[in-house]
Amino acid sequence: MPLDFLIDLLSAPGPSGYETAPAKVWRDYCAGFTDDVHADNVGSSWARVPGTADGPSLAIVGHIDEIGLHITHIDKEGYLRVGSIGGWDTMVLVGQRVRIHARDGDVIGVIARKPIHLLRDEERKKVPEGKDLHIDIGVKDADEARELVRIGDCAVIDADPIELRPGLVLSRALDNRVGCYVAAEAARLVADAGGAPGDVLGFAVAQEETGFGGSTTSAFAHDPDVAIAVDVTFATDQPGIELGPITEHGLGSGPVIVRGTILHPRVFELLHQAAEEEEMSFTVESTGRGTGTDADAIHLSRAGIPTGLVSVPLRYMHSPVELARLDDMDAAARLIAAFAQLLQPGMSFQR
Repeated sequence: MPLDFLIDLLSAPGPSGYETAPAKVWRDYCAGFTDDVHADNVGSSWARVPGTADGPSLAIVGHIDEIGLHITHIDKEGYLRVGSIGGWDTMVLVGQRVRIHARDGDVIGVIARKPIHLLRDEERKKVPEGKDLHIDIGVKDADEARELVRIGDCAVIDADPIELRPGLVLSRALDNRVGCYVAAEAARLVADAGGAPGDVLGFAVAQEETGFGGSTTSAFAHDPDVAIAVDVTFATDQPGIELGPITEHGLGSGPVIVRGTILHPRVFELLHQAAEEEEMSFTVESTGRGTGTDADAIHLSRAGIPTGLVSVPLRYMHSPVELARLDDMDAAARLIAAFAQLLQPGMSFQR
């Protein structure tokens, strides 16, 4: 079931550079609808659905990595100092339980700082910096800590995904297991339909949060004729979001089709056409610079790849309590599957 697949993806820890566990979940699911499933040395995975009419090949790209932490120092008392893998708001880290992926198995710890009673007035008013935090793994000294963990071991928040309400998923790592879910589901829908005019390749690429590594190498290696990056965007139906700089798209409003300077106008128009023909709810977002997604790397690959971006609204991005709707994800998959059917042989994307 798709929800089971999403929960399995979210349950598997995989910060940037260490995506092995969720990547295997993704490939195992894709093997259910195509025999052409592979991985590369960077950590990216792909699943190919063969085309039927020599149409343009399409890459659907989500990133499989999540933000996390890495151990930078073990002090003499056995407390662990950490750095970020990707971008954290340190406020949300205080008091969190973490799962450290060590050589001999997972180690549980807690992120802590001085109790509020001991904070000076000026400290209480400041957002804590990473250097003010530590992980406590319950050991007596550095020697005992080093028996369990090593410098460079990475960690994620230890929190299981849940369905907060029917169809409303709460979890860490929705950014961007959502995109990988959509990429797999869109490819599956194409396979169930008997294929599209051109090859359709779903991707779960590595290392987006730390520099677009997987999308850069995957776009170069596969050189698709067209690409759609799939990521999350800021849901606007939460307190404190200012509309105007951001387009309105709350949870349940469907996929967000993005326009922008790096995104190909014909790809946008075909996505817009597919959404209208599918009679689905959707919104349009506009960006005047880079998108902050894998699209930024893909569109510059080789001599340039016509690239689009489809986003799914998400609340509380880069936190352990990200929220997204399953029906928005499924609608994004249907949109991209319908877009794939519009890519006819001989179609030109020359500007």
